[in-house]
Amino acid sequence: MLNKERIEKRRQKWIQKIAERKEKFADISNWIRKEIDDEIAQEGSIALLEHIRMCGNIPENYQTDSTEEKIYSKYTDNLIAVAYRQLGMQAIVLDDRSDSADVEVFTSAYSFVADAKSFRLSRTAKNQKDFKVEAMHSWKRGKPYAMIVCPIYQLPNKSSQIYQQAIIRNVCIFTYSHLAILLSFAQLTNFAETQKLLLEIFQTISALHPSKSANDYWLGVNRTILKFSPLLEKLWQAEKGYIPEIIKIAQNEALTFVAKEREKILQMSHQEALTELMKIYQIERRMQTIKNIFDNQLLNLIQ
Repeated sequence: MLNKERIEKRRQKWIQKIAERKEKFADISNWIRKEIDDEIAQEGSIALLEHIRMCGNIPENYQTDSTEEKIYSKYTDNLIAVAYRQLGMQAIVLDDRSDSADVEVFTSAYSFVADAKSFRLSRTAKNQKDFKVEAMHSWKRGKPYAMIVCPIYQLPNKSSQIYQQAIIRNVCIFTYSHLAILLSFAQLTNFAETQKLLLEIFQTISALHPSKSANDYWLGVNRTILKFSPLLEKLWQAEKGYIPEIIKIAQNEALTFVAKEREKILQMSHQEALTELMKIYQIERRMQTIKNIFDNQLLNLIQ
């Protein structure tokens, strides 16, 4: 069962922490890694799982292209790197290169590059360029695989060019929900089994018939996971049940901020209100977009 109060408290603490960072940007990754590692040491794996489940949502109070938003991007990169290390892999975050994937991962049997994606809930239509499938392929640099980790409820659930690109280019589109399942599985088994499962997922994608169909893509990924071990069924059902709750927590956070923004504008003087009038319409649109986020049932695609 999710501890919603603890998740919200952790989330708000980190939103504030990131907003308050003053050190050089080059030192941010070291700070993030230490803070996350300290939380895991104190609270156990649940701390990482709660981060992973919520991190796909860029806080609405961070301005676009702001320092806070850039630090948040580093936060998500470091989170998935920590997650891979919790699966017994070696993972490094590449801080200084703009023409490469953000994370490199190594096991004794295979290696891959990875990237963490996050979006504002108020963000309208996302297109294939937002997911950088083609770029990830070019950034493999000799590695056989690539992975893009996304919030599950921001992915297309019908048809999209990104799935065809992923299959053709051998790039795994994954979700934070799927990654959470792997983390939970590793706790019940061992690193070797979890790494073997991840390799089977990569191999499944390369064997799929190229198609834009979300159904075809996720049937391949989901079935591969569930067939791997009977232990995964219970973990799967639990994670699937968490998704609507996580969406609700994220929506409440975003709507609270946007509502405060609207209230601030409405309390302005007449002249100030005239100046900001168009922003009110933007806020209404953002609120509606946030409310329209839903559980797209991708974890139901198993048969």
